[in-house]
Amino acid sequence: MVSRVAQLATGLYEVGIAATEALVRVFAAFVSLFPAVISQPFQYAFMQRALLTALIVGAVCGVLSCYVVLKRWALLGDAISHAVLPGVALAYLLNLPFFIGAFASGAASAVAIGAVERHTRVKEDAAMGLVFTGAFALGVVIISRIATSTHLMHVLFGNVLGVRLPMLMMTAVSGLLALVCVFLFYKQLLLYCFDPVHASAIGMNTGAIHYGLMLLLTLTIVASLETVGIILVVAMLITPGATAYLITNRLPRMMAIAVGVGTFSAAFGLYLSFRLNVASGGTIVLVALALFVVAMIFAPYGLVRRGRGLRPARP
Repeated sequence: MVSRVAQLATGLYEVGIAATEALVRVFAAFVSLFPAVISQPFQYAFMQRALLTALIVGAVCGVLSCYVVLKRWALLGDAISHAVLPGVALAYLLNLPFFIGAFASGAASAVAIGAVERHTRVKEDAAMGLVFTGAFALGVVIISRIATSTHLMHVLFGNVLGVRLPMLMMTAVSGLLALVCVFLFYKQLLLYCFDPVHASAIGMNTGAIHYGLMLLLTLTIVASLETVGIILVVAMLITPGATAYLITNRLPRMMAIAVGVGTFSAAFGLYLSFRLNVASGGTIVLVALALFVVAMIFAPYGLVRRGRGLRPARP
């Protein structure tokens, strides 16, 4: 029985790798259609994998960032992103994939935050602070016992240029799973974000929705580890949604704009990092921040119209 499961897992893995290779080839052919000044950096295989991974992360983070902004969960994203560190360190020690350790640690921390908040007098912000500082401290202690922390630094700060096919496959699968969950439970998430009391009154299991959204955030954060790293993934989970929030007041449009901001930031940030020879993760986040500043000034809900005493333009 165990051997059959192992054979099945190996077969699925090989199919996934083959499908990922085919996807990279198709994507490379598409990129080659652009002018040479744009496509030249992406003639290399590692840049093709990096761009595809960054676009997936930008799109998924864009969608989830809308819920983070609407629910005022910026601190939660920060908490989960730091709480995955002990899982990453343990996975490194046990020679396991980072994805497994990071998701297990992040999911446990998300459940712990919810449990502390719901079953004690401690408020949500304090529960997040308690759990993520404790988990992060545990990760630091574990890392201090490791002879080399080179690979763990990539997790902290991102190394999208070093993404390999297995990680690209995991990023694509986890991102697709997150988007499918958002699509299937769109109405429940919408009502929970805007009126959780009404959602509970009509019989929705708000506890399950709450933990489910936390797990989706965890999955998104883990999928972004190799791209922007633990520290900078928080910005990608906040900035696209915050930018879109200044432009429109409708959730579907907000999601579309946030995905556009996330994917453009990922692609243009990666291009700039190659041209300027600077860190890719930080450049991606800075591009997203620049888009937010532009929206903050000129958007329908931006500073220019507010300073003139005008009503917000119809999005």
